[in-house]
Amino acid sequence: MNSETFEEVPVSAKVVDDQKDWLEEGMQVALVFFKGNVIEVVVPTTGFYEIVETEPSLKGNTAQGYTKPAVLSCGATVTVPGYLESGEMIKVDTSKRTFLERANK
Repeated sequence: MNSETFEEVPVSAKVVDDQKDWLEEGMQVALVFFKGNVIEVVVPTTGFYEIVETEPSLKGNTAQGYTKPAVLSCGATVTVPGYLESGEMIKVDTSKRTFLERANK
C-alpha cells in the first residue's frame, strides 16, 4: 500500500519471492517499476527481528565462534552466536542474511 495515497499496489508472488523471508506486516519497502509494472521489491538492508526458535545455549560452552541456526519472527533462518536465546531481538543484514548484533532493549 502506498503510504501517502493509501492506494494498494498489486505485486506478483514471483517478484516478491527473493525477499519474502524478510517481509512483515506493516514493513515499508521500496518498489521498482518498469512500464507500469512492479519488477522488484526492495526491503531495508537491515532489520530487527525476534528469534522465535533456536537450540538452547549449552552451559559451559564458551568456545569462541560457537554459532547455531535461529528462526526469526519473519520466517528467515540465520546463523547466530551460541549465547543468544529464543525471545531475543537481533539486528540482521537482510541482503547478506547475516546476524549483525543483539538489539538494544
